[in-house]
Amino acid sequence: MIGSQAYGLAGENSDVDRRGIYLPPADLHWSLSGVPEQLENDTEEAYWEIGKFIRLALKANPNVLECLYSPTVEYSTEFAREVLATRHLFLSKRIYQAFNAYALSQFKKLERDLRNQGEPRWKHVMHLIRLLLSGMTALRDGFVPLDVGQLREQLLSIRSGQVPWAEVDKWRVSLHAQFDEAFAKSKLPEEPDYHRANQLLLRARRLAASSDYST
Repeated sequence: MIGSQAYGLAGENSDVDRRGIYLPPADLHWSLSGVPEQLENDTEEAYWEIGKFIRLALKANPNVLECLYSPTVEYSTEFAREVLATRHLFLSKRIYQAFNAYALSQFKKLERDLRNQGEPRWKHVMHLIRLLLSGMTALRDGFVPLDVGQLREQLLSIRSGQVPWAEVDKWRVSLHAQFDEAFAKSKLPEEPDYHRANQLLLRARRLAASSDYST
């Protein structure tokens, strides 16, 4: 479970966002039709094929890393538990580039909203701040936090539009500076552990082709 429920920002009408992985049967994966890289049944639920999931995790995709570090796992197979147990192998200084790219992309959209509508979409502003906080913590402490903890009320005030944009933007600039500093001092490796990630994927493929797949 990710989204507002995992962030500690849920309200009475908040959606429940679920993300996960799936391992297709080997025959289907090898067939001419192949398998989709992602399955979605609505806007709140999506699942990545294990190969795509691992590739995205190696690139420090924020959505995938949040999935790996979610405090609420509703269902997991033995293999999924192995993935969770080795989630640290995906952490590297690539987090800086990936999270920064997402943040800058979101900021450009907010600037466009300011020009066209006179104010930003406050929910997106809140998530921009939350993303910077998450990336900074990941670089500094070696894990991806989801629950916003003591910053909950402050972030909810931003979401409801109670904090002036100039004040929020000042915080954003400060967080970018802290993000840069966390990157410079980070003890994370320069690159994720590609070898172990590849071994994990090979294990998944062998499992899909084995008689134990149904378990």
